[in-house]
Amino acid sequence: MSLQALSLSPSSPTDRLLIMLHGWGANAQDVAGLMPYLDLSNYQILLPNGPYPHPMAPGGRMWYAFPTNYDFHAVYNFEQQADLQNSRQLLTQWLQSLPATTGIPLEKTVLAGFSQGGAMTLDVGLTLPLAGMIVLSGYCHAPLQQPLSQRPVLVIHGRQDAVVSIDKAHETKQNLIACGITPSYHEFEMGHEVSPEALAVVGKFGQMLAI
Repeated sequence: MSLQALSLSPSSPTDRLLIMLHGWGANAQDVAGLMPYLDLSNYQILLPNGPYPHPMAPGGRMWYAFPTNYDFHAVYNFEQQADLQNSRQLLTQWLQSLPATTGIPLEKTVLAGFSQGGAMTLDVGLTLPLAGMIVLSGYCHAPLQQPLSQRPVLVIHGRQDAVVSIDKAHETKQNLIACGITPSYHEFEMGHEVSPEALAVVGKFGQMLAI
């Protein structure tokens, strides 16, 4: 099993790379629809598909399954799931292979993700020497480990999110601070989505990292 990714070319040769991970039941094509709104044409963009087909969404993918009747307000040990462990290994190995295939080092690579993709960003991203991380409507699988290196982290969440509650964003922020990272933290009046205002913040963050 290996990850398949959609590639979006930059407007001109670049030494910057953005990886965006989709959420549960979405896919790379869904994420591609958001990219023009970020104004990050100076980045090479790769959009990997999760390794598992979604059981209910035709064409949808996932990084791991949720237990039946899973409640984001409950405490759950994701570490016991073999599919998460496999996705973690696949994603880590794929990211580590990118400098050889793209010519862009991890130190100039930004890892981002929405919802379950945001959780995978937190899970894997801190173990790699990345330029930065972006977590959109995400959550932590478990208390975060110490990062391999310090890096800017952007956390965005909707106050009306009925899928991943705003409490998970507060938890993510505190976990990052405990790791020595003070994130750029933003809440918006939105649900489980990425509003135009949130997309604008993501774009500005990406441009800041490209300076």
